[in-house]
Amino acid sequence: MLKYITLITLTIIFGCNSNNAKTNIAGEKVKKQKAIKVPSFNADSAYQYVDAQVAFGPRVPNTEAHTKCAEYLSSKLEEFGADVIVQEAQLIAFDNKVLNAKNIIGQYNPKIKNRVMLFAHWDSRPFADHCEDPAKRNDPILGANDGASGVGVLLEVARCLKNDTLPIGIDIIFFDAEDYGIPDHLDVQWKPDTWCLGSQYWSKNPHTPDYYAQYGILLDMVGAPQATFYQEQQSLQFAPRIVKKVWNTANDIGFGNYFIYDKGGAITDDHVYVNNIRGIPCIDIIQYDPSTNSSFGSYWHTHKDNMDVIDRNTMKAVGQTLLHVIYNE
Repeated sequence: MLKYITLITLTIIFGCNSNNAKTNIAGEKVKKQKAIKVPSFNADSAYQYVDAQVAFGPRVPNTEAHTKCAEYLSSKLEEFGADVIVQEAQLIAFDNKVLNAKNIIGQYNPKIKNRVMLFAHWDSRPFADHCEDPAKRNDPILGANDGASGVGVLLEVARCLKNDTLPIGIDIIFFDAEDYGIPDHLDVQWKPDTWCLGSQYWSKNPHTPDYYAQYGILLDMVGAPQATFYQEQQSLQFAPRIVKKVWNTANDIGFGNYFIYDKGGAITDDHVYVNNIRGIPCIDIIQYDPSTNSSFGSYWHTHKDNMDVIDRNTMKAVGQTLLHVIYNE
């Protein structure tokens, strides 16, 4: 929002002027600043992208639904003008199962060094480990909010980028195998780093050598009705300036009821590994609900995580904020 604020300030000082130049305080001629036109985020479009993912069924690695959804996501990024890379890897899960994973990367302006990462995970949880019915806890979930919502928002951002040329590079990354961590309902010996397998792999093996971005923004569970996004504590540690930028932007454009100026939890999510391994300062926009035991909402890791918990207004708040942030870089 800095450029916009500067424009307003100049207008107040000098008054509207039809000439191509203005005079600053020092008496020098200065060019008018061009107002930045930020695209309008289409929440109906984002909703359809979430619905399309959920229609494949649970997107668990090594399943047909997973394969078909990967093809869908790649094709949509290509349709929206991105240079697409599908990074395939065999990753070892907590139970030693080999997961045929795919990180899907869409590059905009790939030759520009000044870059921003936008990312989400696209796989869904193979267990409903928080389901009230014990008989259903070993069944995979649809993951409409936990997974598909962040991807849906980023696909709509990609569609907005299709016809625009930004002076920065944007990388939209859909990480795989984020949600294959040790389930709570099984008596399994604890192991470190069983979550976020796709982002761990990419952070060690980026799609371009020596990849770096100025910062990264992770979206996770960004579609629930009246969701609130508190400032996640590891984000505040890694990238306090970016947290401030995003939350100020959201409040400036009218979404302060979603983006709360208060601390949330400290979450082990994809942004942690991108920061710790790749050294890119990242933040996590993630739902925080202090009224629930999990703090993620009552649907979390249950079969209730379906299209019934997806709200267009919430996705609009997140997506429009994201567009304002990147268009004002």
